[in-house]
Parts: sequence; C-alpha cells; structure tokens
Amino acid sequence: MPELPMEGAVAAASVSCVSNTTPRRLMALLALSVLPGSLWAAGFIDDSHGTLTLRNYYLDRDYKDDGAKTAAREWAQAFILNLESGYTPGPVGFGLDVRGLMGVKLDSSPDRSGTELLPVSASDKRAADEYSRLAPTAKLRFAQTTFKAGDVSIFLPFAFASPSRLLPQTFRGTTLSSKDIDGLTLNTGYIDRINKRDSTDYQAMTIASPNRRFNATATTSHLAYVGGDYQVNKDLSLRVYHSQIADLYQQDTLALLHNLPVGDGVLTSDLRSFFSREDGSAKAGKVDNRNLSALFGYRLGGHRVSLGYMHSSGETATPYISGTELMGMSELTMSSDFLNAKERTWQAIYDYDFAASGVPGLKTRLRYVRGDHIELAALNAEDRKEREFQMELGYVIQSGPLKNVGFMARKSIYRNDFPSGAAFRDENQTRFLVLYTVALW
Repeated sequence: MPELPMEGAVAAASVSCVSNTTPRRLMALLALSVLPGSLWAAGFIDDSHGTLTLRNYYLDRDYKDDGAKTAAREWAQAFILNLESGYTPGPVGFGLDVRGLMGVKLDSSPDRSGTELLPVSASDKRAADEYSRLAPTAKLRFAQTTFKAGDVSIFLPFAFASPSRLLPQTFRGTTLSSKDIDGLTLNTGYIDRINKRDSTDYQAMTIASPNRRFNATATTSHLAYVGGDYQVNKDLSLRVYHSQIADLYQQDTLALLHNLPVGDGVLTSDLRSFFSREDGSAKAGKVDNRNLSALFGYRLGGHRVSLGYMHSSGETATPYISGTELMGMSELTMSSDFLNAKERTWQAIYDYDFAASGVPGLKTRLRYVRGDHIELAALNAEDRKEREFQMELGYVIQSGPLKNVGFMARKSIYRNDFPSGAAFRDENQTRFLVLYTVALW
C-alpha cells in the first residue's frame, strides 16, 4: 500500500499517553444508556481507548497573478476527541465510537478568508470564530468483519479523506470491511452525505469542478462502492474498486504496488488507473475519462528517488467527489490537482529520512510536478501548462517533556498559463502545522 503522506505520518507518530479516567467513565455512561445488564462491562469498556488530538494550523496563499484577491491567509486551532469502545462479548459484538471536533479561529479577516481552515459567511466573507460537531458511530463485529453506521471515514482510492486542513471531512452512511480471507481486505459502503472539513453539517455530495469542468451544483443521492485490497505476498499488492456516485458518474479503479530488491536498495513500482463515465441522468454533464499513472522509485538507506508519469485521456477531466482527494499520482499536491482534461503530468520526488543519519523523527521531501497538453473547455483554452514545486520538512520530537509533538512545514511555488477565471492561480503557498495526540487511556 502507498506510504502515509508526510502530514499523515507525523500524525501517526505523534501519540503520547496520560492517566485520565474521566473519558473512560464517559464511555461507560454511554454504554449503560444503550446496553442492558452487564454486557457493557466485558470488552466494551475493557478494550476501549480514547485520544485527544491538537492541531495548530497556519495556511498562507500569496497570489502572484492580477486577480482582485491578493491573498488567503488564516491561522486556527483544532481539538479532535476520539472515544472508541471495544465490543460486547458473543459471536456478534456491539460497539460505539464518538468523535468530537472543534476548530477555533486564531487569525483571519474578510479579505484573507477562504483557506478552508474555517467556515466563511457567504454575505460578508468573515470566518467563524469557532465551529464544532459531535459524530457518533455504531459498529458491529463478526469474526474479522466490521460493520459501521453513522459518521464514517473513507480512505479509499476514489475518495480519500485528506489530512490537509484543520479538521477531517467525514461521511454519513454505512461501511463494511472484512479480513476473514487471509491477505484480502474487502470493503463496501453506502454513503448519502458528506461533512466537509470546513463545515459543521452534512451536505449532499457534489462533483469537484475546478475550472468549471462539470456542473458543480448537481448533487447525488448516494455513493455506493465495492472492492478490495489483496496482499499477494510481502512485495506485491493489488487494489480493485468500483464506485457509483448516483446520477453523476461511475468510476473503476485498478492499482498494483510492487517492491523489488535491487542491489542494496529496493525498487518500488506504483501503477494506478481510473476509468470514469457518467451515471444515470448525468446531472453533472458528460463524464468520459481514463487516467493512467506510473510511479517508480528507488529506496537506499534514508534516500528515495521517484519518477512518475500520469496520462489523462477522454473528453473530460478526471472526476472526484468535492471535498475529497483522488488517490492518483498527484494526490497531496498543494495548489492544483493536475487532473484536467487531456493533461499529461510528469513528476520527480526526492525523500530523505534523517534517521539514517542518526536523527530519528526528521524527514524531508522535494517534489516537482509539471502538466501540459491541458484542455479547459469551459474557458475556451487548450494546450495549456502548469507546474508546482514543493518543499516539505517534518519532525517529531523523540524525547523529553515535548516528546511526540510533531511539526510540519510545507512550501509550494505554483505557476500556469491558464486564462482569467481559472480556479488554480499563480501562487506561493506556505503551511505550518503543529500536531500532538494524547492517549487518554
């Protein structure tokens, strides 16, 4: 499977532990309110755990074109409480998860809002002082199969809940994941609403439409998907998924990931493909796209060098759900998605893990992405180009009183020759993130 993005890797590493019984008592009270007798005691409480994540985020978009808005710049603080129960005893176990999310404005103004860190008023462009939501999820477990209903998260190729803003986007619906067959993970789900990362309420899902690619106002009643990941052996894995975004589009996803020892290092191969077409009444307009990509890397010690190519063909851009990211070759770029119609994209990446030099917790990345042959039909433009250069540096403190506090700095320089009115603008973008996750019990 693909490695965690650097922000995700910092999040995964930044966990500490404190002695705190109050959240555990809260979980017990929740259990008593919904479960009879002593069912809650064994497993439900004993196997429960809770975390509190603090995210301090600064995002600055310094626009370099002639547009009226010269910058989008905001600073905010997030508090994310995760309470996860265990399961009641028996062949079918019941559980309950509760997530509380809150974002607080530290700095913003009407002329600088719009970074998607905070909700913004449509009338006066002012960012909210704070926003929050409570998200419960019921769950059932049978053997190695888990069913969830309520507020759910999706980290799948066609809809990836990106960690690139203050709070994560979540979905309302049901998911089922099974690992009963050795090496195979099967996933299916039915989703009817999305809660975007700068919102407090569930909304109908729409198609992402930068550069006016599709009808952005068209909504879908649901997303339904089925597919799985198969670990053939320790060096080879396959992914196959089919998703239907009702009356907007359908998408089939195929991927192959492989590791091959070469000399003292490892050659990595990452092949991905997305085949998209309109669905039902096609409310978003015509969808006709084939997106193929290949990323090859060589890892030696702390070094990793990767080269990739992505080719988009068909009459339209590559579709994806607004508010999510598509796990193509260009995921987690900062200023553009590089998914325009006819676009051909090259990229080069250099990663270094300083643990190889005796500095564990410190990682860096340099990335250059260039797209050409771009067609922007709604803007009457063709054969256009775009490019982005990224620099990233992340560090997780390894010891002392600040152990497990994570820091992330990201910088991008983005330029294109798109006509006025394009969604992606020439900009220099800077992001700073401080992250700390406390294990409550």
